[in-house]
Amino acid sequence: MNTENVIQVKNVTKTFKLAKSQSLKGSLVDFIKAGSSRTTFDALHDVSFTVKKGEILGIIGVNGAGKSTLLSILAETMFPTSGSVESAGIVSSLLELGAGFHSELTGRENIFLYGSIMGISHQKMAERFDKIVEFAGLEKFIDQPVKHYSSGMYVRLGFAVAVEVDPDILLIDEVLAVGDMNFQKKCLAKLNEFKERGKTMLIISHDITVIQRISDRVLVLDAGKIINLGEPDKMVGEYEDISRKKAGIISSKEWGNGEITILNVNVLNKSGEMVDMCDSGSEVTLEVEYEVVKTVEEPVFGFSIVNSGGMILFGNNTQIECQTTGVVQPGKHKYTLTFDNLPLADGEYYFSLAIHSSDHATNYYRIDRAASLYVKGTKRTEGDLYIKTKWTM
Repeated sequence: MNTENVIQVKNVTKTFKLAKSQSLKGSLVDFIKAGSSRTTFDALHDVSFTVKKGEILGIIGVNGAGKSTLLSILAETMFPTSGSVESAGIVSSLLELGAGFHSELTGRENIFLYGSIMGISHQKMAERFDKIVEFAGLEKFIDQPVKHYSSGMYVRLGFAVAVEVDPDILLIDEVLAVGDMNFQKKCLAKLNEFKERGKTMLIISHDITVIQRISDRVLVLDAGKIINLGEPDKMVGEYEDISRKKAGIISSKEWGNGEITILNVNVLNKSGEMVDMCDSGSEVTLEVEYEVVKTVEEPVFGFSIVNSGGMILFGNNTQIECQTTGVVQPGKHKYTLTFDNLPLADGEYYFSLAIHSSDHATNYYRIDRAASLYVKGTKRTEGDLYIKTKWTM
């Protein structure tokens, strides 16, 4: 491996075997019919790249692209089917909520357990203990079993331990998607500190703004293959193209009489930044650019939210809300649709849009799945909504 590189991934393929049946009886029947053969798929296929010392590499791709599999292989919690991975120095990782923690042990005990797994002596972990607890903000709960921790407490402790062991290489998978704003700011400050100290980091995040801001280079994955690797702004553009094409493949159904056409749809967060991911309960705005061919009186603007299975969860329009739209003249126009508190549970969702006449006789323009949004939820729920509830006994 080149002395400038601290990570070298060479022709890595990760193949998973899929059983045809989930039941024992079905598996036996499958085995008798086809021997030991099973359906397989490549989560990663012939992936090769290098990372230099002190470099921050962002990794982006739509769901199922192979991002988490790649980081798991780099963390050696998973091994490639073929190919090789070389790394130089201490590697610390935060790949999933509570990964590596023992639920019956206290926060204190898990800190020292993590250190021993990393090959760090008890004495050195004791020296770092106070900093870890302070960063996580868990002084009152550090001697409680972690099975009683909330998801936010879990990730705060996991991040604090991962960074305070002072690794040479830090692997992070979506840690910024969990926790309040203050904790996220602390995380970003710590990442910037690591960057200044010449540490190497590989980061997965659906927060494209963070990836653009902090990364030196960005790697774009799709269907287990590298699409491109290079300058952040350009790579984010390629990723957005892939996302739009996949959304089009899923539905790509649009129709109308052509008097009005929707040209572009952006999903924005509270700060006005383009996003494809948000936390459940966040403020989200759709920014829609449309073009009118000839004057239209009182068009009705509507939308619906659809889950990944195609079920409509909610729909509304300007007519229902008694909002007048007036006379719309020919030319390009824009409107925004804001959800103050989007109560969707964890999952992938789509926005379908419609513009029609007030008597519903004329469809000017309709498009299914005009934009997609991945919602990150911290609560386990039944269904697609998270509605805060309270019981009184």
